[in-house]
Amino acid sequence: MQTFMWGITQSAAVRPRLLGAVLLTLGLALPASAALGGDLSSVEADRAQMKAMVKITETEGYTVHEMKTGIGTVVREYVSPEGRVFGVAWQGPFIPNMQQLLGTYFQQFSAAAKAAQASYHGRRPLSIHEPGLVVQSSGHMRAYWGRAYDPGLVPQGIKPEEIR
Repeated sequence: MQTFMWGITQSAAVRPRLLGAVLLTLGLALPASAALGGDLSSVEADRAQMKAMVKITETEGYTVHEMKTGIGTVVREYVSPEGRVFGVAWQGPFIPNMQQLLGTYFQQFSAAAKAAQASYHGRRPLSIHEPGLVVQSSGHMRAYWGRAYDPGLVPQGIKPEEIR
């Protein structure tokens, strides 16, 4: 009887700590929100998540936050004067975490990519043109590149070809 009681007490004492650890782990596993459509304040969170060095370049009409990871992948986030990420681009030996880069656009991207894959067997560059989302991606092992943008967020006077 004492073992049974001790087991219940131990279980009850461990449960809140275990639940806290699980919630903390899930919270830490969420992607950074400096994704497409995100705001400027979250770009730093992206840099930290990728453990990247950042270089900021001001241009007429937007700012580019270029992050280079330790493994050589370069991610550029294009930020409008209003502070919104209107485009992202990447290149390097590995494809970056697309859920992190695309944020709320990820489900739309995922569904469109599956549809594109179902309609074509074999290998080819990915090209998605949907309302509110354009994604182009290509490459081969150790040499990938791509870009994604929301045409509705691109500042006036900026050409989508500048997202590269």
